[in-house]
Amino acid sequence: MPIRPTLFAILLAATFQPDLPQRSSPSLKAQTQLVIVDVVVTDNKQNPVHNLTASDFTVLENNVPEHIKSFEEHTNASPAKSELPLVLPPGNFTNYTTVPADAPLNILLLDTLNTPNDAQIYVRSQIRLFLERSPPNVPLAIFGLSSRLWLLQPFTADPRLLEAAVDRKNPRTSPLIDNPATGGKTDRLSEKMVEAKAAVNPYVVQRLQQFEAEHSSGDLQLRARYTLDALNQLARYLAGLPGRKNLIWFSGSFPISILPDDNLLNPFAIAGDNSDKFRQTTALLAKSQVAVYPIDARGLAGPSVYSVESSGRQYDPTLDPNLGRNQDVFTNHLNDAIRQSADDNSTMLQMAEKTGGHAFINTNGLADAVARSIEAGSNYYTLTYSPTNHANDGKFRRIQLNLRRDGYTLAYRRGYYADAPAAAPALTPVTVSNAAPHLVPLAAAPTAHVADPMHNAMIFGSPVPTQITLKVLVVPAAGNPEATLASGNIASGNITGPYRRYDVTIAADPSAIIFTPAANDNHQVSLLFRTYVYSREGRLINTSSRIDDSDLSPILYERALHTGLFFHQEISVPVKGEFYLRIGVHDDTADHDGAVEIPVNSVKDLPPLTLPPVTQPLARRR
Repeated sequence: MPIRPTLFAILLAATFQPDLPQRSSPSLKAQTQLVIVDVVVTDNKQNPVHNLTASDFTVLENNVPEHIKSFEEHTNASPAKSELPLVLPPGNFTNYTTVPADAPLNILLLDTLNTPNDAQIYVRSQIRLFLERSPPNVPLAIFGLSSRLWLLQPFTADPRLLEAAVDRKNPRTSPLIDNPATGGKTDRLSEKMVEAKAAVNPYVVQRLQQFEAEHSSGDLQLRARYTLDALNQLARYLAGLPGRKNLIWFSGSFPISILPDDNLLNPFAIAGDNSDKFRQTTALLAKSQVAVYPIDARGLAGPSVYSVESSGRQYDPTLDPNLGRNQDVFTNHLNDAIRQSADDNSTMLQMAEKTGGHAFINTNGLADAVARSIEAGSNYYTLTYSPTNHANDGKFRRIQLNLRRDGYTLAYRRGYYADAPAAAPALTPVTVSNAAPHLVPLAAAPTAHVADPMHNAMIFGSPVPTQITLKVLVVPAAGNPEATLASGNIASGNITGPYRRYDVTIAADPSAIIFTPAANDNHQVSLLFRTYVYSREGRLINTSSRIDDSDLSPILYERALHTGLFFHQEISVPVKGEFYLRIGVHDDTADHDGAVEIPVNSVKDLPPLTLPPVTQPLARRR
């Protein structure tokens, strides 16, 4: 659909007041070939080590020595300085998040998906204990994980708000844990049959055991997928925030792989492996300067087979010997518990090591673990280097730091992927004039099935990604309510008019977007813009999606770098009811996202746009 001339002039020339503050937010950017590494140095008592210099460190990438370009020590000696909240005019919105300046950010993740109820209760009591003891001016944000990610409390140092967030909800029961009350092994029908000495064909019991194992395996794999999706969302939400972020993650268990079980008829039917997605997620966390501090919410606990809640009858050697398996039940269950615990601990240890954090396992002092995580994550060094290997080949580069002093332990991310530019969508090439960008409807994209790159970014109520800073202006379109949807809108489900049409004008920060050099000094950019309409219950009812696959002339490229990239969409919203807009941008080449979410009630009474907004270049993060 062509853009109206008056609006197009606005998009080319303007963004919206007020301008966003400047931030210095170091990140790994392929364009600048700068690698940033945060390193925590501790002594043999796990106390932070101060006053080291760049000459104390050596850096190797794939065993090749690198020159340290910059070096800085960070300490928690000075209190965090609060950043003034943004005051935006009516109809203006942004995903720019105000956070304390010059201080690491600490995030508590309460994982109810992978944690039994009894451990959840203990975690909350330990967090309250930490908040009672914590020093003032320590900014925290609190997230919750069930089958999706929830922001329970944005960054604040106010202990009253933090305590309210912890107390806000009762422990949630995870539907994907075998025994949601304690996390132990639930008595299964196949075991009940053995206990009852039922005259059942052994093959029937084995088939039942196979079914139960496959059902349990499916739940484990679903938990792993939900968890990795949530961590991916967190990484994208935190990516645009400056400096180091310490993610303190309370979880009862998190296996990423499920091994075959030789005791089953089909040992490989339960096998599952999320290791590729795990590697991608940990790489994204490290790239976003997020260090993960997993804390085993179960504390110090032995295998569930020793639990007093277990009757022990299934291990009675006097049960029917014809089944031929009773003598091995206890050993098998014990081995399963040990193997499962090892898998859980291994995942936590890997997550911590790959991101530069530390895992706390087999400890009941969870409040102390939080304090130690924040202490370590607030006293660190940041160094940068430009790798001698300039190839963006997508391969993993291993980072190794050495200290010229003995007796110290170093925690830092262990590498990164030298991102290769992604292939642009296979759209029909169209030369872009200086008059208008080339806008291709989503329906024109290839029909082959691919994973939706914006799925997590567009989930209703989820934390908005900040990899691309956005300014968005939303106002009602001129005219009366309409009986039909705006052109290009696609309804989801059965919705009826009348509708109010809204103008959505998006300004995107170009510093987080990759422009690929092309012929004639042009630059290509491939962006996906979406506006979703959600009901109050979170039901998706209408969408507007476009691909902007542009070949920018030198003039348009320079203008984009100076003022930002702009786009316009029209979206129809039912007049009656409570609705929300989720507006997002995705850079296909960089795999970066930005999004905002707004209640329609906040803009429905604004006057239609008649004059261009006050212009200002879009502030860019470096």
